[in-house]
Amino acid sequence: MKFAESDKVITKSIDTVTADVVKYMLKNSLILCTAESCTGGMIMELVTRVPGASGMFCGGICSYSEEIKMKLLGVRKETLERYTVYSAETASEMSAGALERFGCDVAAAVTGVAGPGDDKGVRAGTVYVSVRDRQREISKTLRLYEEYEKLDRDMIRSLTALRTLEAVLELSETRKER
Repeated sequence: MKFAESDKVITKSIDTVTADVVKYMLKNSLILCTAESCTGGMIMELVTRVPGASGMFCGGICSYSEEIKMKLLGVRKETLERYTVYSAETASEMSAGALERFGCDVAAAVTGVAGPGDDKGVRAGTVYVSVRDRQREISKTLRLYEEYEKLDRDMIRSLTALRTLEAVLELSETRKER
């Protein structure tokens, strides 16, 4: 699918996936938390739009700066220096920190470049996602610019939120297998 088709398709997909996440978490008495950077709290907003979300969502941190990532989520300075803020390693430490600090069952974290331009040599549309519970982590590198012809900041943020919520469902599938 290319974005030129219709933003309505993306919105419908996000709403459906978000509702599925909320339903699954409620059904299984699981609590979700988030640590968001490039999405700026969008995942939290999407989840809390769904009726009943208060029974499965405890909160999140919008950690836009490196300082907040370190102070509130426990991302190590060494990680930021070695791998940069735009890395799978940083996303992983963000989700681990959120899981620990919130004491929830599942944590989702995102960091990347929403654009419109590139940042520190990282192309807009490059995003790192980490979703974890106490036993497993799913880590994804999104290169949205490879999948879509025309991307803007809002599209990158929306697609990142969608892919992160899909990763939460993917993690839930692995929980069933255990």
